[in-house]
Amino acid sequence: MPDVDEIDHKVLRLLREDGRRTFSEMAEQIGLSVAAVKRRVDRLREIGVITGFSVQIDYAKLGWGIEAFTELRYPGTTPVSEIVRTATDVPEVQAVFTIAGDPDALIHVRVRDLGHLQQVIDRLRRAGDVTGTKTHLVLGSWTRETPVPPLPR
Repeated sequence: MPDVDEIDHKVLRLLREDGRRTFSEMAEQIGLSVAAVKRRVDRLREIGVITGFSVQIDYAKLGWGIEAFTELRYPGTTPVSEIVRTATDVPEVQAVFTIAGDPDALIHVRVRDLGHLQQVIDRLRRAGDVTGTKTHLVLGSWTRETPVPPLPR
């Protein structure tokens, strides 16, 4: 486990709240110099704690207003890498979760309309060794903005 102290956790919390926050804003809130905050962010990136920065997009405003989760089932001998490859070749797939038990994977898709969703599901069904699917339409969503977990004791 990387060596991360309480000040690193404060930096992570601030970045989680606003990834565009400046080093000077964070320095003022934490009580460090701008250079010290920059060094901490650089180190957290180098050791892999910070893996990137992102933007949140309202996909409905771009014409991609339907979200769904599709369960995929495979024969028991299918390697996990094949399950992931099946879904990543479909551009509408937003995320692939391989899971223990039944089903084998949960796929998050984003599409323009229901006809488009049907095309995507048909494409997934024809890919690899898929033996079955079950799709759940998203009616709404809420995401917990999880704070950085406290340091282990």
